[in-house]
Amino acid sequence: MGTVRIHGLLKGTEMNRITITGNLTRDPELRTLPSGTQVCNFGLASNRKYKGKDGQMTEEVCFVDVVAFSQTADLIARYLSKGRKVLVDGRLKLDQWEKDGQKRSKHSIVLDRFEFMDSAKGGGESSGGSGSGSIDPDDDMPF
Repeated sequence: MGTVRIHGLLKGTEMNRITITGNLTRDPELRTLPSGTQVCNFGLASNRKYKGKDGQMTEEVCFVDVVAFSQTADLIARYLSKGRKVLVDGRLKLDQWEKDGQKRSKHSIVLDRFEFMDSAKGGGESSGGSGSGSIDPDDDMPF
């Protein structure tokens, strides 16, 4: 028999990708590792609105931490701020630690690429696509 493909992937191949849009919950925090690599951390809130069983509109918010490295980290820290809407694409990472004898864990996103979803002047408001753009750290900034 032939090879079974599932959505273009070979059977048994694992995929860890996440793409999410949301608003920054805080200003990005940029730091430099001893190796010289830049690291930027920021929070993202993604909202979902739906009609509940009672017929009322309900809003659910998902909060997630995001980490970016190298040139992407620098771009995030320079051009994004609290409230800005952004699309992030990356992989999920599970962090585990122990605090006060309790085992803790949380998922975060390791950023591969991002896109502006609003203009810088618009704060967290959508600007109907103007100001949106994909950022490739190897390209010059579009503005």
